[in-house]
Amino acid sequence: MNKVDLKKILKKVEKPARYLGNEINSIHKDTSDENLIRYAQCFPDLYEVGMSHLGSHILYDVINREDKIFCERVFAPAIDMENMMREKNIPLFALESREPITNFDVIAFSLQYELSYTNILNMLDLANVPILRTERKLDDPFILVGGPCAYNVEPMADFVDIVVLGEGEEVNVEILNAYKEWKKNKTTREDFLYQISSIEGVYIPSFYDVTYNDDNTVKEVVPNRENIPSKPHKRIIKDVENVPYPEKLIVPFIDTVHNRVVLELFRGCTRGCRFCQAGMIYRPIREKSVDRLKEIVDKLVKSTGYDEISLSSLSTSDYSKLSELTDYLVDEYTSNNIGISLPSLRLDNFSMEIAEKIQQVRKSGLTFAPEAGTQRLRDVINKGVSEQDLQNATKKAFEMGWNSVKLYFMIGLPTETYDDLDGIAKLAYDVIDTYREVHNGKLKKSFGVTVSTSTFVPKPFTPFQWHGQDTTEEVVEKQRHLIKKLKNKDIKYNYHDSKTSLMEAVIARGDRRIGKVIYDAFKAGAKFDGWSEYFNLDIWKEAMEKNNLSIDFYANRERSYDEVFPWDHIDVGVSKKFLVRENEKAKNDTVTPDCRHKCNACGINAHDIGRGMC
Repeated sequence: MNKVDLKKILKKVEKPARYLGNEINSIHKDTSDENLIRYAQCFPDLYEVGMSHLGSHILYDVINREDKIFCERVFAPAIDMENMMREKNIPLFALESREPITNFDVIAFSLQYELSYTNILNMLDLANVPILRTERKLDDPFILVGGPCAYNVEPMADFVDIVVLGEGEEVNVEILNAYKEWKKNKTTREDFLYQISSIEGVYIPSFYDVTYNDDNTVKEVVPNRENIPSKPHKRIIKDVENVPYPEKLIVPFIDTVHNRVVLELFRGCTRGCRFCQAGMIYRPIREKSVDRLKEIVDKLVKSTGYDEISLSSLSTSDYSKLSELTDYLVDEYTSNNIGISLPSLRLDNFSMEIAEKIQQVRKSGLTFAPEAGTQRLRDVINKGVSEQDLQNATKKAFEMGWNSVKLYFMIGLPTETYDDLDGIAKLAYDVIDTYREVHNGKLKKSFGVTVSTSTFVPKPFTPFQWHGQDTTEEVVEKQRHLIKKLKNKDIKYNYHDSKTSLMEAVIARGDRRIGKVIYDAFKAGAKFDGWSEYFNLDIWKEAMEKNNLSIDFYANRERSYDEVFPWDHIDVGVSKKFLVRENEKAKNDTVTPDCRHKCNACGINAHDIGRGMC
């Protein structure tokens, strides 16, 4: 790339440090080596968002440990930068080498969120890489995707070559080593894809055909070649204790969403919340030892200089050695003004002693996620917490000096009524009453309750995958109801844009026909759809109509148990039989106990993927 042009451009755009590279702990290799395999690790959002994604840091570290393979970072340029790049004919480039990714061997995208898909097409277009898989030639890069949304990659099937199902530390390296061998003779693209299709955790969409019924539902998804697995299944890391973990994290020049050391305590979750895709697809649970975590955190603190350590997992407070770990972190690091933070906490196992201990350096607000306003609905979703849990936790917090609390809920959950919405308001007012009780009837100026609601999106591989999403009109009416109910100077109410949730549901439950919708929306100017200031529902509606597809069919329709889902041919280890059973229990308001206390026969423990690991 012309460095003079880049220097001129960076003087004219917002936050030029997004595009500089050369940050502390970034990795650089000799790109003049003709045998070097080039891997572009792309995050389809702004630098500040992508640099806060732990999985990207892990893969960057793992892949760059390999000889003759160079993993570089790529992010979606902001609108101002993209406009300048297109004006100056500068193709999308990687940060480390600043070389166009058109010439790379593999371009990989992390699928974290359905509304980032137009950014992926835009990045390929900006890189001068053919967007459609069928238009790529022998020397074009292979497009690889992974991440949670890859479990239903069908809407992106027209655009991607390789899909990684599950955890990527091992499988990505195996793919790249196979590519090394293939590149020596470089036969055909199809030949390479066929070679790697036998790697556990690899799914090649082009090797499967989809047929549809007259009512537009999926009839079947079957392999179109011999010796292709009929149900490709996810890859998991069986030994999380010894899997490579970064000893250095790249330290950005600018603020990102998370400026801190991130310490992964375990993978998986045993709670079984019925709306939660992550809790199902990341099974089984696998913990790291305290000794291993001590080793990791010591190296990361020394190599980054960060003054905060974040304890990260799906349900961090479920870590079996949390008290021992936090004791160590407090004793070791608070004297150096290094703080420890926890994500949102469960009400039923919340330890105020731990919370008080870790906030010696800086006291932040407390965040709890009751998810639903009444006990009936919390039982429906299998949340496993009670109103008493909230009262006990907030009372302890206020007694120990906290003056604010955040509460997260979902609206539009299956079987929800307006009584459940009123329950959200009641819980918020109960928190105010609890604070008054602790402070002799008074409210300090610093006191406040923040209530946040997001809209339920039915996701693949969850017990609620058969349910429809509320219509936009229904969601807006529920939000208005809560605005009235929560009108109080001590309560702040935040809610998520229902329009973005609608398209998230369409794509999350989509089949291959939605790929044409994504493509047409991109051509009409859609990008950064996860950002409310850029999202335009009209573009998406027009793209759906152009392809004779119905939003209601994908987002709002209830599904029957005998319907074939677009993702049914993917095996995540959790059985469909278990998901049906959990959905039936939800209809009866029946709670399923935590897997740590009783095996609930989800299938993962008896499956090749995770046999004997629970």
